[in-house]
Amino acid sequence: MTAPHWAATYIGLPWIAGARGPDSYDCWGLFLAVQREHFARQLPEIPVNADDLRAVLGAFRHHPERQRWQKIEPPVVQPQEGDAVLLRQSRHPVHVGVWLAVDGSGVLHAVKDAGVVYQKLPELLLHGWQVEGFYRLAPLSTCGRGAGGEGAS
Repeated sequence: MTAPHWAATYIGLPWIAGARGPDSYDCWGLFLAVQREHFARQLPEIPVNADDLRAVLGAFRHHPERQRWQKIEPPVVQPQEGDAVLLRQSRHPVHVGVWLAVDGSGVLHAVKDAGVVYQKLPELLLHGWQVEGFYRLAPLSTCGRGAGGEGAS
């Protein structure tokens, strides 16, 4: 990359459970900040203890915000910068990152014990992360009640 990408300002910041920036983040805090600051999307705060994986899993599965995000299916639809990337290290998705279309494409995410990192798909796999799915914020006309699409929190 010739000029620094805006995401470079986040890389290396520490992960702290419940942190919402600007000096540290957990995964949802980073996702909220990036969506707000770089994509002009106001997403709701979802209060959950990031150290409690059962609570995180419940939030990913059942929070109403999930209805606003539609799953996209590569290679039919390619991920775009700003899309949500739902990740897992076991059977259940408990982590979210932001897809970036820079330097070959990859995921910006805040990881416990590592902080904010940018990883391409092969690097994610090496660190034990599996992509559960890519999700895009639905247009306002389909975000209402009954949209029924899948999505990420």
